[in-house]
Amino acid sequence: MDMLRRRLALNVVIAIILAAVYFGVSLSIRLGLISPFQQLNLYLMGINIILAVSLNLIVGFTGQLALGHAGFMAVGAYVSGILTMKLGQPFLLATLAGALAAGVMGIVIGLPTLRLRGDYLAIATLGFGEIVRGVLINIDYVGGAAGLIGIPQYCNWTWLFIWTVVTVYVIKNFVNSSHGRACVAIREDEIAAEAMGINTTKYKVISFSM
Repeated sequence: MDMLRRRLALNVVIAIILAAVYFGVSLSIRLGLISPFQQLNLYLMGINIILAVSLNLIVGFTGQLALGHAGFMAVGAYVSGILTMKLGQPFLLATLAGALAAGVMGIVIGLPTLRLRGDYLAIATLGFGEIVRGVLINIDYVGGAAGLIGIPQYCNWTWLFIWTVVTVYVIKNFVNSSHGRACVAIREDEIAAEAMGINTTKYKVISFSM
């Protein structure tokens, strides 16, 4: 009971801190205390937090040396950019579609490559990232080597804050679940995890797609 109370109190404190950060930054933006350049850096910080937390799941908690994470980020970014810029779709739909596309790509690439281990996995995932880059810079529809130019800026502080918090919360709860403990077991000793009945390929693919 005491543990539940402490956990509830901690959650309340975290919620208060997050609310203070959100409303404090929002007020600063409205009052002009944060310049457009600083806002851009703030957005990049949030994007990179999402990237780092997701990369930490596969490399840090699951222990798989994957070097193609930027390729999945590119897939999601281009899908959402095309939907908003070329097809005129709503920002929320484009964001969800980009996340789904990156997750599906993680499953497609993860199923064959995550049977590899160590340096072989690193080389395979690095090759995937280079393939994505090579394909995108040779497609004129998405701007080729110049990239997508003139993407409308729908992202703002509210969207950034929501998705960053959601990402951290989802990954945290996944790591603390039985699935997350299976991933940690794979990191510590994959052979022992297999001997205990853990489907190592399944959990590596799950963490890879997330």
